[in-house]
Amino acid sequence: MVKKTVLKVDISCHKCRKKLLKAISGLQGVDKIEVDAGKGTISVTGDADPYDIIVRTRKVGKHVELVSVGPPPQPPKEPQKKPEEKKPEPKKDDKKTDSLVMPHFHNPLTCPVCQQMHLVYTEPNPGCSVM
Repeated sequence: MVKKTVLKVDISCHKCRKKLLKAISGLQGVDKIEVDAGKGTISVTGDADPYDIIVRTRKVGKHVELVSVGPPPQPPKEPQKKPEEKKPEPKKDDKKTDSLVMPHFHNPLTCPVCQQMHLVYTEPNPGCSVM
């Protein structure tokens, strides 16, 4: 039976979102995943068990709250549209108006969890004490 599972998860950076999508999409029975970073929710539609979705999300290292589990919403019925007449397209100029185009570099901010570094302290080797 197809159901829609809505989870509340902290999605604060691009790296977290990518990890979550990779983990959840690997489950059997997942048809569609919708991520709303503004609300902090993930909607999973398909035959996948909600418990398995929660377990996979926690393995990524995120705290999860189950918001709802239920049937997916029915797609809205669209009224039939009349065929539109084709309008002639205006001629485009081949000249570029912007002579300087700056490249756009995408550098998403990462959350503190993703920035953690693990440091291991080891004592310096005082030397060999073989006698």
